[in-house]
Amino acid sequence: MKFSKLELWHKIFIGLVAGFFTGILLGEKAVYIKPIGDVFINAIRMLIVPLVFTSLVAGMVSLKDSKKMGRISLKTIGFYLFTTMIAITIGLLFGIIMQPGAGVEISSLGEAAIAGTPPELVHIFTSLIPQNPIAALAEGNILQIIAFSIFLGIAINMAGSKGEKIGDMFIDFSNIMFKLTALIMEFAPYGVFALIAWVSGIYGLDVLLPLLKLIVAVYLACITHAIFTYGSILAINKIGVVNFFKEISTAQMIAFTTTSSAGTLPATITCARNLGASKTVSNFVLPLGATINMDGTAIYQGVCVLFIAQLIGFDLSMSHYITIILTSTLASIGTAGVPGAGLIMLTLVLSSVGLPIEYVAIIAGVDRILDMMRTTVNITGDATCALVVSKSENEFNPSVVK
Repeated sequence: MKFSKLELWHKIFIGLVAGFFTGILLGEKAVYIKPIGDVFINAIRMLIVPLVFTSLVAGMVSLKDSKKMGRISLKTIGFYLFTTMIAITIGLLFGIIMQPGAGVEISSLGEAAIAGTPPELVHIFTSLIPQNPIAALAEGNILQIIAFSIFLGIAINMAGSKGEKIGDMFIDFSNIMFKLTALIMEFAPYGVFALIAWVSGIYGLDVLLPLLKLIVAVYLACITHAIFTYGSILAINKIGVVNFFKEISTAQMIAFTTTSSAGTLPATITCARNLGASKTVSNFVLPLGATINMDGTAIYQGVCVLFIAQLIGFDLSMSHYITIILTSTLASIGTAGVPGAGLIMLTLVLSSVGLPIEYVAIIAGVDRILDMMRTTVNITGDATCALVVSKSENEFNPSVVK
């Protein structure tokens, strides 16, 4: 079969595998291929702000019933918090079972350095409301864009007939953005190839071997959470599990390559809609999930906290484990919009149980490798939530599946 005739996710997978081996063969010379990936990333980033803004406003305009809007909001946030607690627990279990930090020589991993300072809780909440929404759009501040979009959508509905034309304009604009997304996604296999070649070329096997056990533990925990947690939730709601993972694979490969939930949002929305999620629900749930849902990061925290504790011989008690679960779950929302959120959240969790945050730098050396898988889990959880909430609202339409 000709390459052009293959499904998009097949093309992306071929690009991913070919890129990995190309990077191993070329080594650091793979950096010359990276500009192709940069063009793809820039095109994806170009979509993020207008897509989030228009889709959220369009979603809010469609939610004319304020009770329905409140109901969907509670279901979404409840789903994300529940799965995050399960994710951190799975991460801890894999850390206990696999013992990734046992027997690792600190000297072989380089010197430790202090990670970034986590933001204050009050600042996180006060900064949700943009002083200048135009500046928030220009800077790509997703949390502030979400807040402004929700308020604007509510105001359009409250304006009644006078706001209908504006509401229709946002709905049309949202549809146009989806068409643009489809065009850019055709370039995904080549962008994925270039980015994976660069990553495998820069890191190489020599860098990965000392921390291989940590990487394997995080990857296995993430795969377990995706298959069993999300799979069980989908099965309980009578949503086809096999078909779900087949359809969402396109978005997963984009997430794995770009390490950005927001950057993958266009593909996630498209996949969720193809699976039967309603336009109204997906336009609200998925942009919110790309910002606050961090199941993959929660798993990463669980494994990494155990890794550092084992590395320095620190014994964790049951109260420590409970503290880690609660802190990780609550922090997942608070720091989601902060650059380098994964490492910053990890410092919060380490501090909560008295572990030295300086050792975060050891993990930072392979953070991108870990980020690839945790972002993949994050967007998988986002899509699962969109389908489950759509089903609960009697708006699930599997007939739209291609």
